[in-house]
Amino acid sequence: MTAIAPGTLPKASPRGSAGRARLLRGLLPALSLALVLMAIAWLNPRAISYFGFNLMLNLAIPIALATIAQMFVIAGNELDLSIGTFVGFVGCVTATWLRDAPLIGVAVLLGSIAVYALLGALIHLRNLPSIVVTLGMSFVWQGLAILILPKPGGKAPDWLLTTISFKPPYIPFPILAALIIAAAVHFGLMRTSYGVILRGSGGNAAALRRAGWSLLRTKIVLFALTGLFGVLSGMALIGITTSADANIGNGYTLLSIAGVILGGGEFVGGRVSPVGAVIGALTLALAASPLLTFMHIPPDWQVAANGAILIIVLAARVLISRRER
Repeated sequence: MTAIAPGTLPKASPRGSAGRARLLRGLLPALSLALVLMAIAWLNPRAISYFGFNLMLNLAIPIALATIAQMFVIAGNELDLSIGTFVGFVGCVTATWLRDAPLIGVAVLLGSIAVYALLGALIHLRNLPSIVVTLGMSFVWQGLAILILPKPGGKAPDWLLTTISFKPPYIPFPILAALIIAAAVHFGLMRTSYGVILRGSGGNAAALRRAGWSLLRTKIVLFALTGLFGVLSGMALIGITTSADANIGNGYTLLSIAGVILGGGEFVGGRVSPVGAVIGALTLALAASPLLTFMHIPPDWQVAANGAILIIVLAARVLISRRER
């Protein structure tokens, strides 16, 4: 046994320090959500209740679904700048065709998912930058939404209104839905063998190709999943607002990117976290309106508040990463 000189302490092992840094980095999304909740509880304790969470997290479900949609694209080292207008397009289809002509509405929504899959194939086969392609598609989705619904209107289908207005006992519906979304996507992407392949397409595409897996197929699947969750996001949004507008989802593009990054995701390397993405979406939903309202800050500062939270969390992540290295 090695003797320790008087007045000295053994140094912490680098491996232990790195492990603590990784743990702290993984807990950052939860810590940011906890800080926002503590601020809300301090400003208005009555908000921390069943009714309060239902009211504050009213729009958290479509934001979480849009964030998950963006996460699948980021997992493949791509970026989708059209998810916001796509959510608006889905909303217009939901409030019109899906209610008045369900078969046509379902066919259009399934076709939009197929378009997303084709975009993934096009980006891979032609080696096109996803930012440029999806930026162009954002104008396409916006134009189609305006053609379907030139002015705000329409109405959500009755079955969708019934689903969104569900009031489970003890746990508010937005929290229950967030738990289900996070658990289902986490299991599919992080705990299954094909989920490893999907993440590997962004983490190490060369190794995946040498192993015999098709990068084209993985890109198609990732973009198809983005389209699927974009459709769910648009439908959930209309179930909450009860009517549609061609511009209703325009802000979701930046919110979805911020939610993924706030939840621990990175733009390269296939490093994403479904649970973290949902937590990031909840944090943004709470910080945008309820927190600023309780602080008597005008709604015009909502975007600035989200940006400030994102910058603080990213700065903390950089410091932790330096510590880890």
